[in-house]
Amino acid sequence: MDVNTAAVAPPPATVKGLGRAQFIAIIASLMALNALAIDIMLPAFPNIQGDLGIADGNSVQYILLSYIIGFGGAQLFFGPVSDRFGRRAPLFFGIALYAICAISGALAPSFEFLLIARFLQGVGAAATRVIAISVVRDTHSGRAMAATMSLVMMVFMVVPVFAPMIGQVIILGGDWHLIFVFMALVSLAVGLWAMLRLPETLDNENRRPLTTKSIREAFAIVLTNRIALFYTLATSFYFGSLFAFLNVAQPIYVDLYGLGTYFPVAFAAVAVVMAGSSFVNSRLVGRFGQRRLSHGALIAYFTLALVLAGLTAMGPIPFWLFFGISMLMMPLFGFVGSNFNSIAMEPLGAIAGTASSTLGFAQTVGGGVVGAVIGQTFDGTVFPLAAGYAIVSAISLIMVLIAEKGRLFGIGTPN
Repeated sequence: MDVNTAAVAPPPATVKGLGRAQFIAIIASLMALNALAIDIMLPAFPNIQGDLGIADGNSVQYILLSYIIGFGGAQLFFGPVSDRFGRRAPLFFGIALYAICAISGALAPSFEFLLIARFLQGVGAAATRVIAISVVRDTHSGRAMAATMSLVMMVFMVVPVFAPMIGQVIILGGDWHLIFVFMALVSLAVGLWAMLRLPETLDNENRRPLTTKSIREAFAIVLTNRIALFYTLATSFYFGSLFAFLNVAQPIYVDLYGLGTYFPVAFAAVAVVMAGSSFVNSRLVGRFGQRRLSHGALIAYFTLALVLAGLTAMGPIPFWLFFGISMLMMPLFGFVGSNFNSIAMEPLGAIAGTASSTLGFAQTVGGGVVGAVIGQTFDGTVFPLAAGYAIVSAISLIMVLIAEKGRLFGIGTPN
């Protein structure tokens, strides 16, 4: 039987006694705390800038960057810790820190204080990302993991649909400080749900000692595995374009194209198609495999980025054209993110926590820094963003070619 038609093991119907639907919902909610902390802030940028006396409009982007650095860097801590002590205890520590720092952000007397609170909030959120992916890897493998992660990402992507709208409503009815109060309340609710329902997925016999030697060995395994390393780098650069979009979405939609309070609606439309593509990926990945879908999506993204860069290099383009191309590009994230992550994690199951943290650190910090660099080039036009899209997707494609030794669209493991 050809590998394309060979039977593919379906994802488990239950996980440690927890139904698949509720398992996916909890994992997605944990990961969504990170998306909430990013996307709900976007409509508040002008309010924060005026309230805290931020002179440079581009400097307000540091509210995202400080969070992303904390989020990315702390993953290196939570990975080895969760491999030693299990998934639950580090998770709840992280959620508690997230909530405390959200309240601190609401009380921020200065821009500097706010940046510190956001950095530490990102540290807390790091636990949710590392442990959510580790739990999936503890209980899944191969295409089953990719399918489950696609559904997690689909639910996770609902947050960018509503988060900017929620932020806009909060600002209209109160002020930006209440956004942080809202984040704290949501994190506590998700933490309570996980405490009551999410089981421990790392068995005692699979736990690793928390020693310098064991941590060094685990990181060495990740960094010397060609597939894991270069797919991680590919994801870092690719998601750099998404972070760049988040940095400049508000000034492009509101200042350049004059959408005003309709900005959250336009932002939500992009998020809806991204969520839809994640669902489609979950249905197709068992048949076609992670590589075929993700490689094709990456090439399509690079091609569209070149088109957008070429058009904007010639001068301003109308909103309908920019938005139309964006609506073609953004859904491709649904075919790349979860598949790249599952490919990178597949050979690293024995050290899932450390692997997830290493991959998450590189992807988040790398992507955040790349996105910040592109964001800081914003000059009131779309061209710097479009050129950034093209450059980072080209680099990502090169990383994939290195990982696959020059061969794209491979079948991979059909299990």
